[in-house]
Amino acid sequence: MTGVASMTAVRAHVRARGRRGRTWSDRYTSLLGLALTVVIAAPAVGTVLSSVPREVDPSRACAGVALLALLLAGALSAARAFGPVALPSADAAWLVLSPLPRRGVLARTALILVGVSVVVGAVAGVGLLTVLGTRDQVVLRLLAALVLGVATMTGGMSAAVLAQASERWDAWLTGAITVIVVSAGIAAIMSFGPGRHLAASAVSAPPSAVLAAATASAVLATGLAVRAWTVLGRIPARAVLDASTRTGHAAAAAVVMDPGALTWIVEDAHWRGRSVRSRPWPSGLAGGRLPARVRGPLAVAWQEWRRLARRPARVVLLASSTLLPALAARAAPEAAGGDVPVVAGVVLGVGALAAAAAATTGARRDGDDPALARLLGVGPRALLAARAVLPALLGGGWLVAALTVLGAAGALPAGPWWLLGAACAPALAAGALRMARRRPVDHAMPVLSTPVGALPTGPVLWALTGVDVAVLGCVPALTAFAGGMSTGLLAAQAVWGAAVLAAYLGLRGRRY
Repeated sequence: MTGVASMTAVRAHVRARGRRGRTWSDRYTSLLGLALTVVIAAPAVGTVLSSVPREVDPSRACAGVALLALLLAGALSAARAFGPVALPSADAAWLVLSPLPRRGVLARTALILVGVSVVVGAVAGVGLLTVLGTRDQVVLRLLAALVLGVATMTGGMSAAVLAQASERWDAWLTGAITVIVVSAGIAAIMSFGPGRHLAASAVSAPPSAVLAAATASAVLATGLAVRAWTVLGRIPARAVLDASTRTGHAAAAAVVMDPGALTWIVEDAHWRGRSVRSRPWPSGLAGGRLPARVRGPLAVAWQEWRRLARRPARVVLLASSTLLPALAARAAPEAAGGDVPVVAGVVLGVGALAAAAAATTGARRDGDDPALARLLGVGPRALLAARAVLPALLGGGWLVAALTVLGAAGALPAGPWWLLGAACAPALAAGALRMARRRPVDHAMPVLSTPVGALPTGPVLWALTGVDVAVLGCVPALTAFAGGMSTGLLAAQAVWGAAVLAAYLGLRGRRY
């Protein structure tokens, strides 16, 4: 062999000696699937565009922009965490380390990233148009919003590719994500009153200013895309292999529909290769003389507290997310119902349960490896009760803060709503522990035929496990959210939530 073959020649060689090449039937099936997707999506797109308001309240616009900025920060963080340039396991095993030009090896992945960025950016542009409204020249503003959304997502993905190739760009991308989050916080503050005149100016911006912003973003995104294509051939092989491994694990978890595996992947990837400071382990397990807070079962559960202390960014993220219910209530006021807006109520429940579940890693390991839990020499019921303390504090504290912000934003009637959040803490802990100890998805369960299509009961029951206990334990609080706060409902929630947690500990604490 006198030289290195091109990537096109290698792929043609593989296809020629494969079991079956791509036939006209395969191409027809792909085109038919694409046509059906367009036909199905077109009515939904038309409905969304027809429902875009012409006049938007500035406070609602600020809340919507803050939510879009947070979604952008989350998308960039996910792209940075997973790669974004990755290959299938077979290609990563031999093509990356081969003498083939790396840009040719990674070109197909780059094109896929461009396609994903365009689609997601178009959706984000329509969302931005919905948030800001169309005062005049609807077509022009729609075009500018689409260009702005596509340019933002394409530029962000290009920056993530550059960050994968260079530590300096990785630091810049981290700084950009921080700036986006801070900007979202400023927009959230503006939605509650301060800076309302600035928001009104942004909503009523002339079409020429909107086109100028879209043009500038398109030029910047084009520059970043060209730079990313230039750097594509210089991405280190180790970075591509690591990204391919992470993406392969995530794809496998998605194929077998086991979302719980994704959290283990993220957790193990965070701690792998990190060196942490060594601290003496509490000797309460051996009967030593220790303060009451670290004796017996609490000494075992103490590792969850240490894990949370070693990840201050997670604590900051949880604290910042308490603004989301108020932003949701402000961004979608037409969805209000009862004393608490419906959208805000959903975000409240999901956020509080997610905050409580953020400190259940120990309970998950007890369920996955009961033999190790037995070696600790602590009773299962006492250990489960000790592991419920931190989820109760996190879930209840998150709900207290979120309800306080909702009350300050005027989305709640007068009353001690924060006390209701504290009363829900035991029920949230019970739901989070049940989520942590659930089994993988059972795909052998029957599929139900519903008016909207086939419904697999296995994933549905998996998703509802834990949520059912939390909802059951928060029935008095849900009644208060729907009909109004009262002292009786507050007392009932405190007693009923504690009873649900005690019942769960009594039933599930009999064995590891």
